Amino acid sequence: MPVAASAIYFLNLRGDVLINRLYRDDVGGNMVDAFRTHIMQTKELGTCPVRQIGCCSFLYMRISNVYIVIVVSSNANVACAFKFVVEAVALFKSYFGGAFDEDAIRNNFVLIYELLDEIMDFGYPQNLSPEILKLYITQEGVRSPFSSKSSDKPVPNATLQVTGAVGWRREGLVYKKNEVFLDIVESVNLLMSSKGSVLRCDVTGKILMKCFLSGMPDLKLGLNDKIGLEKEAQLKSRPTKSGKTIELDDVTFHQCVNLTRFNSEKTVSFVPPDGEFELMKYRITEGVNLPFRVLPTIKELGRTRMEINVKVKSVFGAKMFALGVVVKVPVPKQTAKASFQTTSGKAKYNASIDSLVWKIRKFPGQTEATMSAEVELISTMGEKKSWNRPPIQMEFQVPMFTASGLRVRFLKVWEKSGYNTVEWVRYITRAGSYEIRC
Repeated sequence: MPVAASAIYFLNLRGDVLINRLYRDDVGGNMVDAFRTHIMQTKELGTCPVRQIGCCSFLYMRISNVYIVIVVSSNANVACAFKFVVEAVALFKSYFGGAFDEDAIRNNFVLIYELLDEIMDFGYPQNLSPEILKLYITQEGVRSPFSSKSSDKPVPNATLQVTGAVGWRREGLVYKKNEVFLDIVESVNLLMSSKGSVLRCDVTGKILMKCFLSGMPDLKLGLNDKIGLEKEAQLKSRPTKSGKTIELDDVTFHQCVNLTRFNSEKTVSFVPPDGEFELMKYRITEGVNLPFRVLPTIKELGRTRMEINVKVKSVFGAKMFALGVVVKVPVPKQTAKASFQTTSGKAKYNASIDSLVWKIRKFPGQTEATMSAEVELISTMGEKKSWNRPPIQMEFQVPMFTASGLRVRFLKVWEKSGYNTVEWVRYITRAGSYEIRC
């Protein structure tokens, strides 16, 4: 559920109330005394930002020399409350010239009360965008002599924005060339056994966009996700096309996405912000296409020698290639030196991280590379301790490849003036936590 805040308090480090606002009558005006007595005076401020005293919960955060305390009497969304505090502080700073402290609050009592009435209604957060609020709260704050001059620009013709319909984009934008850039960036997380079996694997991805479009365009993005394709086939009364479909988990969208249309049609429709933004994030746990397979072999020859062989196979298409491939093979701390033989790239011993580091600048698809190393260890007089082998780690970046198999089926741009647009789509897969046990 939302925040449903009963009250908000601004306190200094001594616990004095600088300013407060009661939004509901389910808490008393003296609730701040409980916070001061049970939390501030017991020096438990740094232990947990959420404390329950009696039937009320106190959510607090320190900004500069001010404590912002939200009091709730129900089971509220804590993450939403702290998000509200961060956004509110950014709003205050935009009015105060970049400063937010006890002096800034004392110098701007009237303005803060007016803003608190706008950004929260009956305990529920409202619009906190500085660009929009400055359209109808035109009073300027008292600026600190050390604050920088505000660079905020007024937003013209923002009737829709004031109502909250499109608060992330201003009207009147004009570009000579209308372009849309879309990047699908994925990180592969893998834990593989020494025999090549996958112990844990998932993909976290995000869709990044950069829009330079005139007017107020409406964009529609189609992906090859299973639910979206099935819904499209159902609406058009035709069978689903054959081809790989994927199931997206834990999807989160930018606020510009029309969730009502997504729930009914399963398509991503939105009026984009101007410039760069993150459209959505997702996770994939099934059907992951691993870009590399690593086959390590480590032999301990007595107390002073080791033989290490690592074979890396690229599984992606032959026309693709990986960039910046780095393989880190852990070795014991008593390693003295190492000699290498590689079929591609260069390898060296890095004593600071106790690893053999093998670097390949460009790794073509459907190929393999091997590294052989002879490691000499320093002989110790004491009893030999068993070496707990840490996993091999990989770093890489594969352009035009997605480990999840996600693809853009279409990206449509509609604007009432009917101008032509140029769409650019790029895919990038990177290593997240890519580990192989030895």
